[in-house]
Amino acid sequence: MFENVERPSIQVGDRTIQFEVGRVARQAAGACLVRMGDTVVLVAAANGNKPREDRDFFPLTVDYRGRTYAAGRIPGGFFKREGKARDSEILAGRLIDRSCRPLFPEHLRLEVTIAAIPVSHDGAHDPDILAMLGASVALGMSSLPWAGPIGAVRLGRIDERFILNPTLDEQERSTLDLIVAGKKGSILMVESGSHELSEELLIEALRIAQQEIDKLCDLQTELFKKVGKPKMTVPPPAVDATLAAKVGELARGRTAEAMKTADKHARENAIDAIVAETQANLAGEFPDQTGVINGLLATLEYEEARKLILNENRRTDGRGFEEIRPIHIDTGVLPRAHGSVIFTRGQTQALATVTLGSPADQQIMDELEGEFKERFMLHYNFPGFSTGEPKAERGPGRREIGHGALARRALLPLLPEPDTFPYTIRIVSDILESNGSSSMASVCGGSLALFDAGVPMKRPCAGIAMGLIKEGDRWAVLTDILGMEDHLGDMDFKVTGTTEGVTALQMDIKIEGISIEIMTKALEQAKRARLFILDKMAAALPTPRPDMAAHAPRMEVCQIPVDKIGALIGPGGKNIRRIIEETGAQVDVEDDGKVYITAVDRASLETAKRQVESYGAEVEVGKIYTGTVVRIMPRLGAFVEVIPGKDGLIHISQLDVNRVERVEDVVKVGDQVEVKVLEVDSQGRVNLSRKAVLKPGSELETPLPSQRGAGRGGDERRGGRDRFDRGPRRDRGGDRGGERMEQRAPVEQRAPVERRGPETTSGGERGYL
Repeated sequence: MFENVERPSIQVGDRTIQFEVGRVARQAAGACLVRMGDTVVLVAAANGNKPREDRDFFPLTVDYRGRTYAAGRIPGGFFKREGKARDSEILAGRLIDRSCRPLFPEHLRLEVTIAAIPVSHDGAHDPDILAMLGASVALGMSSLPWAGPIGAVRLGRIDERFILNPTLDEQERSTLDLIVAGKKGSILMVESGSHELSEELLIEALRIAQQEIDKLCDLQTELFKKVGKPKMTVPPPAVDATLAAKVGELARGRTAEAMKTADKHARENAIDAIVAETQANLAGEFPDQTGVINGLLATLEYEEARKLILNENRRTDGRGFEEIRPIHIDTGVLPRAHGSVIFTRGQTQALATVTLGSPADQQIMDELEGEFKERFMLHYNFPGFSTGEPKAERGPGRREIGHGALARRALLPLLPEPDTFPYTIRIVSDILESNGSSSMASVCGGSLALFDAGVPMKRPCAGIAMGLIKEGDRWAVLTDILGMEDHLGDMDFKVTGTTEGVTALQMDIKIEGISIEIMTKALEQAKRARLFILDKMAAALPTPRPDMAAHAPRMEVCQIPVDKIGALIGPGGKNIRRIIEETGAQVDVEDDGKVYITAVDRASLETAKRQVESYGAEVEVGKIYTGTVVRIMPRLGAFVEVIPGKDGLIHISQLDVNRVERVEDVVKVGDQVEVKVLEVDSQGRVNLSRKAVLKPGSELETPLPSQRGAGRGGDERRGGRDRFDRGPRRDRGGDRGGERMEQRAPVEQRAPVERRGPETTSGGERGYL
């Protein structure tokens, strides 16, 4: 049944990658299973039969969706099935799209979909690289006019050594997470996060990646010779030569002049006027050719903008190739935000804000590899008004999620460790104006907003977007590109970093690969720009503010013994809820006994901290405590809670300096009394004295209960254990709503009980008899 199954494999670093074609999804245009370890990804490509003439772009859709069965799990929630794509899945889909799209003909209008489904996940090998390779195989074996294959690798760096396709555990320890996709001999896509690595190290990593990419491309080329289908031919649409000449005659000169207009809106208005007049002049001679004329005018715009750069060595706004637009920075712009900055670079402007929260505010991430928490979030918003468009907000799209992830990756390695700064951090970047490089404005603004909030970052971080114009062997790298230079150029290369090195890279291109030489030039140029911007940022806010904003929460961390966690939480969470209600603080307890206390003011914080620490404290002999009377034992004494969860006995002889006949004459349940700890006996039971506080030294006149002949075998406290170790008491009524055992009747009034031993009464309870 499966006659043409092929299973080639290749060694990449220490990992073996295996491909399988011909057995699954045979009705797709192309399909493949890719495996590394026990992680398996199914990738299938499909296409429509008729071009979408209503589209002026190539309609490629990439859908990356994991299945929870891949990790042996059932989805949570009511419906028990996979829902909308996770952010991580959207980002993986973007990796595939950005790697494959440049190799399709620009004029192609067939609908193409790529579906990538991780069907098995071993928790060690990341499926995203496998999905990129699977997409290459699926497209390469199909009849689609795609100029692949591509290879893709991930590089890490541990102990100054590069690692190819590191495991998830190795990625946690790595100072580099670099994903590279490319054709044989050239690079198509780069995505990277790093701990301030030098440009030289990154170039070395790119060279290593290119070597492995070449091997992967060779393997696929041999595979396609066996299973590949003949490629369809999709010629570009024919254009009436007479019409093209007329459009050029009417519009080329004016378009060239419009390209020299510095202001974005003035330039756009000039182009719109050219389009309207050209359409009006040609409508009579060439009816029903509106779309074709618009296409010809767009081509003129593309050609004239590139000529301006390559032939005249100038840019649309008159800047030099390495010149950065004017920068203006306003800090502390919002009175109630914990940190806020408006960062403006030319006609691109970002409002960046920082909000600090408690560990309870962390983002819970439910991924195939398991559930974990993120303490740092960065959300990027791109409202329509930023470009003057009347567009309603409908939540973040793939672009917004991608830009936010890039900015987050840029700042993440510079944040203080949780042990020294345990706050949850959220940055929001609202783009107020956009004319290119808005994600890099988010990095600069986000870094400054963290400083404004008093977050002790290692160093400030800046970002710059580089562009490329390439015609044959002629090329120019542009610094701080405009939106038009991004749209009409060949590369969008974003670089972020500090004075010490690079923290993030993202490169997309529109041509069939670029050389290491061009990337080296772009990185060198980006470094000079980054240092220039960092100087501007330092002039506005050189260091983190020494104090956090008045409205920012205050937080402290304390440690209690693990065996005291139950006492702190209390039956049904009663104790921790009481602390929260009384102080207004937020209390978060970790399994290791670490307690995070967050409050809006210092007084509430200190009160909550004292109460929390009291649950982890041990009773100290000789120390005076203020406790609460929790139980009366007639003719014996009173039990006092000296620290939360720990009772002690004031024997009747230690209640007062004068002789006491009835305990109730001196104290009642609920009274606050000062007591001194006389003894903690071998069973952990606590003996207290009120008399020692009233008249120091008088407590020595009376022997302790443990020193008496009868001993203390009948101690109702059950050996002095913490009350919370026993779980909640049964509801027995009494003075405190059933939470304490009611006061017992005198011994002579009780019914006879069966003796079960020298130290037990009915039910095994201990008592003073």
